[in-house]
Amino acid sequence: MNFRIVQKLVFCVLTLILSLATAAIAQGPNAEAPSQSSVPASSPTTTPSSDDAWHVGVTPYLWFAGVHGTIGALGREASVHASFGDIISYFNIGFMGDVEARKKRFLLTTDIMWMRLSDQKELPLNEVGLQSIDAKAREFLLTPGGGYRILDQEKIKVDAWVGFRYWHLGQTLELKPSIFGGVSQSQNWVDALGGARIHIPLSQKAMVTIGGDAGGGGANSDYQVAGLLGYKVAKKVMLQAGWRYLDANYRNSRSFLFDIATSGVLVGATINLK
Repeated sequence: MNFRIVQKLVFCVLTLILSLATAAIAQGPNAEAPSQSSVPASSPTTTPSSDDAWHVGVTPYLWFAGVHGTIGALGREASVHASFGDIISYFNIGFMGDVEARKKRFLLTTDIMWMRLSDQKELPLNEVGLQSIDAKAREFLLTPGGGYRILDQEKIKVDAWVGFRYWHLGQTLELKPSIFGGVSQSQNWVDALGGARIHIPLSQKAMVTIGGDAGGGGANSDYQVAGLLGYKVAKKVMLQAGWRYLDANYRNSRSFLFDIATSGVLVGATINLK
């Protein structure tokens, strides 16, 4: 793991958060700040420090993201650049969501992202009689963690947390006629993470969330940053929109390379169940 890269990323994120925190304390509005969930989500209800109950928020969201970077295998590499339009044209099924449970200053959170893509191409006439090739790709990310609210004021709230991100990348190539068989491979790894989030109320209903995390383990580096604007539309519902950037640099002993950044607009709705 490249600790220098991780340290720089963590330092940049924390420096940004502390700078905004200082500004918010000095100038922020005297408004009720909602409690928050993980980077792509935020909960619209407040959890008083005297409240001894667990409060749970669920946030389904959509990430309109594109990708760019480098992938490779067995010593060969290729640049990748795909917009959200390119990706959605091959999209089959997927799910993105976040769940947070909070009690007083303690929190437990899990973020899930899963999607499956596929494409089929007809092949020109050839000597071996192949007619077409089917390609399928799968991506699954699971990011659980636990944290503590280190700053809990009316004008600003700051959470620090630790956790890990599990990555699964799978791909299948199937040749037709099926007598020629197919090829299926996958890559799996886990990265330890540390991060922080800052929540600044703009009014009784609107607020800004900025956060990020960084780490590594299976990957040389693994980090993300996000900024969201939330607006409460009901007592227990908050709509959100913003930008999210996720970057991973992974290479295994079999010379598989995945150095990809994913970024784009994120929209979601947080629903407080309790």
